[in-house]
Amino acid sequence: MRTIAARRYSACMDAPTSAPGGGAVAHLTDRKPTVSPERLIAQLNPPPTFTDVSFATYRPDPNEPSQAAAVESCRTFCAQAVERRAGKKKLFGKREVLPGVGLYLDGGFGVGKTHLLASIYYTLAGSGDGVASGPAAFATFGELTQLAGVFGFVECIDLLSEYVVVCIDEFELDDPGNTTLVSRMLSQLVERGVSIAATSNTLPEQLGEGRFAAQDFLREINTLAKIFTTVRIEGPDYRHRGLPPAPEPLTDEQVTELAAAVPGATLDEFDALCAHLATMHPSRYQALIEGVTEVFVTDVHQIDDQSVALRLVSLTDRLYDAGIPIVASGAKLDTIFSEEMLAGGYRKKYLRATSRLLALTAAGIQA
Repeated sequence: MRTIAARRYSACMDAPTSAPGGGAVAHLTDRKPTVSPERLIAQLNPPPTFTDVSFATYRPDPNEPSQAAAVESCRTFCAQAVERRAGKKKLFGKREVLPGVGLYLDGGFGVGKTHLLASIYYTLAGSGDGVASGPAAFATFGELTQLAGVFGFVECIDLLSEYVVVCIDEFELDDPGNTTLVSRMLSQLVERGVSIAATSNTLPEQLGEGRFAAQDFLREINTLAKIFTTVRIEGPDYRHRGLPPAPEPLTDEQVTELAAAVPGATLDEFDALCAHLATMHPSRYQALIEGVTEVFVTDVHQIDDQSVALRLVSLTDRLYDAGIPIVASGAKLDTIFSEEMLAGGYRKKYLRATSRLLALTAAGIQA
């Protein structure tokens, strides 16, 4: 029996080598996006994949009671965030600003952490379960650090202090500079009444572990840990429930033919794409893939450079957020991070990326 990918390939064997409409197939390597400060602010909301989520649409696994408990913890956090933001009433009608609260959703891959984080955003922003409180911000960890870089530390604090909650997806501490920056930023925001919700695969007190001399920055890491109440979410990766193993890759010729038949698709050679990613800050990757319907990549192979691998992780996250399928030739996408990398300090990042790559590949062969 032929695979889905083979049937799909066979169906378009007669497709032209140019894109529908007579134009050449587009390449991500030809795109040189810029991101203005205004755009950085405008994109402080959940990615398209999570546009319509809420606490009501989260489906806890009945075999994992921690998932239902996490929903209730998130609802409680929202109520507390509203109360803290409102402040304590004083004489003459004035209100005393109360420190914000922190919630840290910790768990493995595919247990719905981002779904719950986006639900917190929509609830407090007034478009979720009805606990509207005010403006809310949603950013990846990289977007948050980039925001501080663009606006400056003090200006970034002033900007974010207007929000009732700042939601940070996939909280990471990759270097000492970011450790100090984020620790001080979140501490000051909490003092100003902003509540913080975050997701990660690493407990707060273990952030940065295995990546740099974390003991030298123990004070900053402990400060972060004190901000959050940690809620652990157990369960298997929902993205892989019932999915077969990674599909056999197509040939370069098959991928090229398929790309030509898909409106809005891009086609790139793996090494050229990786080199292009190095020319821009990861905060531009969202703009890089804007308007793309499907990503086709030829000659995929295992990566032996950590910097290249981390940039690919960032691109994978943006593709997953946007729900853009991937079709590739060369090595299987669950083999591109070496065993040595998977045993290192960025292990959880690479495993998350592998999980998402497999989900996007499955979407690609079913398209």
